[in-house]
Amino acid sequence: MAQPAVSASPAPYELIEVRPLAGSLGAEILGADLTALSDDLYGEIYRAFVEHQAIVIRDQDLSTDQYLAFARYWGEINIYPFMKGLDTHPEVLEILKTEEDTYAFGNAWHSDGSFNPVPPKATMLYAQELPPAGGDTLFSSGYSSYETLSDGLKQLLAPLKAVYIGESQRKSWDTLKAMQHNTEAAAQVGGVHPIIRTHPDTGRKALFCSSHIVRFDGMSDEESAPLLDYLKAHAIRPEFTCRIRWQPGSLSIWDNRCTQHYAIDDYAGQRRRMHRINIEAEEAPY
Repeated sequence: MAQPAVSASPAPYELIEVRPLAGSLGAEILGADLTALSDDLYGEIYRAFVEHQAIVIRDQDLSTDQYLAFARYWGEINIYPFMKGLDTHPEVLEILKTEEDTYAFGNAWHSDGSFNPVPPKATMLYAQELPPAGGDTLFSSGYSSYETLSDGLKQLLAPLKAVYIGESQRKSWDTLKAMQHNTEAAAQVGGVHPIIRTHPDTGRKALFCSSHIVRFDGMSDEESAPLLDYLKAHAIRPEFTCRIRWQPGSLSIWDNRCTQHYAIDDYAGQRRRMHRINIEAEEAPY
């Protein structure tokens, strides 16, 4: 469906309660029943998503069909090509860490699918099984990291593009015994994107810099490394971040066009199972 218009001066929320989680980004959404979704309810959730960049909707009890119905409001669903989805619902990727796994999927700062020619617009993650404590997700704001750069560095970065490749995830995937994956195929995928991108809904600029970058386009790895190392560290300064603590029934949605995230691996020997859906972007980064 067509996405709701986002006003520069939005009206108060009437159908949901929105509680900011941190100064740069993040919000908790209360009072939403996604089993009774309407265009008006979706419009408010989408507005909160654009405004806060990463949101978590609490207290949901959705079947997989209902989860998919909600996701389709957001756009075309991206079928992740490198891991097998659920047998009954291939659009849904199960992110599973068992008691035996020694590495957590997403345990590095990244933006989902940034190594694809057209990265996904949004990611949804719905909690299925959680450890008693731990397994939180950190998010950082590309808006904040861009806006705090010096004017000189902004000018330097404005024309630059970065090369992203799937090979950067290969090591972590190879340690996940419980998930079916194709690391050989992923290693062949790559994208070239602006290091500074413009958000199509807000017009704001964001630093688009994560662990999947290997170099600047037209430069060698060695030439790129000093500036990339600085930008990667700058992008995740604590004041640009928020932390989402998972609870049963939590469904988080984040904007891959202006955020990156990190799955904290602090629950060794315990089980964590999540259902992920990616939403296609309408256009490549610009």
